[in-house]
Amino acid sequence: MVDRPEVLALIPARGGSKGIPRKNIRDFAGAPLIAYSISAGLQSRHVTRVIVSTDDQEIAAVAREWGAETPFLRPAEFAQDDTTDLPVFQQALAWLAEHETYHPDFVVQLRPTSPVRPLGLIDQALELMFTNPQADCARGVVPSGQNPFKMWRIDPVSRQLVPLLSLPNIKEPYNAPRQELPPTYWQTGHVDVIRASTILEKGSLTGEVVLPVLIDPRYTVDIDTPADMARYARLMRDPELQPVDPLKSRRQLPAEPKLLVMDFDGVFTDDTVITDQDGRESVTCSRSDGFGLDMLREHGKVQALILSREENPVVSARARKLKLEVYQGVRDKAQAIQQLIKERNLTQAEVIYIGNDLNDLPVLPYVAHFACPRDAHIEVLRRADLVLSKPGGRGAIREMVEIILRSEHES
Repeated sequence: MVDRPEVLALIPARGGSKGIPRKNIRDFAGAPLIAYSISAGLQSRHVTRVIVSTDDQEIAAVAREWGAETPFLRPAEFAQDDTTDLPVFQQALAWLAEHETYHPDFVVQLRPTSPVRPLGLIDQALELMFTNPQADCARGVVPSGQNPFKMWRIDPVSRQLVPLLSLPNIKEPYNAPRQELPPTYWQTGHVDVIRASTILEKGSLTGEVVLPVLIDPRYTVDIDTPADMARYARLMRDPELQPVDPLKSRRQLPAEPKLLVMDFDGVFTDDTVITDQDGRESVTCSRSDGFGLDMLREHGKVQALILSREENPVVSARARKLKLEVYQGVRDKAQAIQQLIKERNLTQAEVIYIGNDLNDLPVLPYVAHFACPRDAHIEVLRRADLVLSKPGGRGAIREMVEIILRSEHES
């Protein structure tokens, strides 16, 4: 099996926006502006990590809420008004290499100020780079609104007009018919895919060989003023467009999952407890879920375990019955997931989680796919990658298992 390239989506979002204060977390069509870039990265089939580089604690918190990682805060010297993109990316890669020994093959730049992206755009750009090993970068472009061969500059000394550009085969391109001039393109902030070696070894975000990623100009958006926020938000409701929507789009199921981690209450059960006069508790579970986990065990490629906040003999008994590993009394599930991934020599891209309540949400940035039963807490329903059609304790686990097995069969 060919190793998949390691792809980091990096979203630069400093806190000191002048044109629109707190721009990156301002509401845009129902979600924070930065959520659109995060969702675009999470939705990609090829992106393996989505990280927001920010100097601002509030932006970092919002980014985590929408599924991104914020493993570091950007140092102040890389968050000034005149700071360019290159040192920001160099600092991020250096930090990840030093603190996590993490070395991506490709870096995807997603600017928050270009939130209206066509579905599939990032994967299109990445696949262009995968199949062109000579390329340093793939950059999103749209046809330019005005042809620069018909543009002029004013000479500072003579105060005369001087043609901005020339062409070797057309004497006066500024006087030529538009149809005779070569087409020109304007770079947008939708997507740049850069080979990591281009950043680290060539000290550039483009390099010498730059491939075009052509984008429908109807998606051209650059948020710079409050009026832009209101005007462009309408595009999210345009029936002729198919943009990535953080309120709808979710991460896809991983191609080769290795671990299924499940909460207990509200997932194995319907989240109710029956207590007798002596304080003994009982719950209702689904035999269908048990059969589904048997199917997963026979499949042999995906391990399953229970991660429960409660310490309860009921959980232990059900785990024994189903021959499942169980971790109980877990107060910090995010930390527990990270430890499990490390101990089992897995990656985030190989882990699926099923949870139903608010204490499960901190897990979201550390797994590839987060599913929930249909009767989960409303905030979990809003942020889950997959909302199952079955409720907790009534077949949700069986449904998840069948989705995993069907996905592997189809691939």
